[in-house]
Amino acid sequence: MKILIIGFTKLKYMPYMNFYLDNIDTNKNDVHILYWNRDLKEEDVSKFKDVTLHEFKCYQEDDVSKLSKITSFVRYRKYALKELSKTEYDFIYVLHSLTGVLIADKLKKCYKNKYIFDYRDSTYEGFSPFKKEVARLVKSSYATFVSSDAFRVFLPESEKHKIYTSHNILEDSLNHRGEKEKYGIPSEKIRVAFWGFIRLEELNIEIIKKFSADNRFELHYYGREQQVAKNLKNYVADNNIENVFFHGEYKPEDRYEFVRSTDIIHNIYKESNMMLAMGNKYYDGAIFKIPQICMEGSFMGKTATDSGIGFQCDPYKDSFTEDVYKYYVSLDKNDFTKNCDEELKKVLEEYYKGKEMFVG
Repeated sequence: MKILIIGFTKLKYMPYMNFYLDNIDTNKNDVHILYWNRDLKEEDVSKFKDVTLHEFKCYQEDDVSKLSKITSFVRYRKYALKELSKTEYDFIYVLHSLTGVLIADKLKKCYKNKYIFDYRDSTYEGFSPFKKEVARLVKSSYATFVSSDAFRVFLPESEKHKIYTSHNILEDSLNHRGEKEKYGIPSEKIRVAFWGFIRLEELNIEIIKKFSADNRFELHYYGREQQVAKNLKNYVADNNIENVFFHGEYKPEDRYEFVRSTDIIHNIYKESNMMLAMGNKYYDGAIFKIPQICMEGSFMGKTATDSGIGFQCDPYKDSFTEDVYKYYVSLDKNDFTKNCDEELKKVLEEYYKGKEMFVG
């Protein structure tokens, strides 16, 4: 079979792509990946030697207004449609709702019941035409995956029989479950760590303010640094803050090193989409058995609290760091480990059920 995986960003920023790529036999199938190099920097593609890559190059910052991205989106659509016109594929994996909407006409006309639609972003659901197009994409799909059960509310109830939950797990992480327990590096301070794309400046300024004023903690940021991260670093420097650190961009496997020096995962977001989403760090917490703090009132925060693997809190409250401290020191290690094991077992059951729908 000739199979296309089509994504909306750089290869290294699509860890969820591995959910699909790892379960497609590249020896028996002709596999292609179409992706968007947004920062125009070279990346290591050596691990993709068994697939054909189609790189769309167009500079586009992530943390800017949606309106300013329209020209780039149009250019991406043109590039993707050109590839789909040039080559006829037997099956397509469409990663990201915006990817699907941009090429919806082609998918519905030529690939009905021949694509899996990966829905993981509700940012544009307030725009009625977008929401209607998403519904049509779900109906025409072979199967649809959601990265959070909270997203199901945006999808047609009539199609629930073919909607599956695709958890953001990197399977290689399961081989490193004991990383923190075996190689954990002790510290007198409680080390709170964020990893991923650094954004939400106002929220993180508030978090930095609170933790920098409490010498019981250290705050660490690991991730690519665009303008928001630079502003945060400037804030730390300008205010002579000594317990907040930025470590720069990392590869997925680098997490196995810095989880050893992490006591609490900073998994706090406050925006409409992330209040509903389930981030990669949620699963990292369960896998590596590290407690996490999430935004109060978010779906992820409620899920972490209900499963006993995390704590939902509000950085804008005066009691924020005291609440985090009390949560952390009151944890029963045995109970927490048991909760992580039970949550991971439940997640993996859903994860493997979804994998049964794979084509290729």
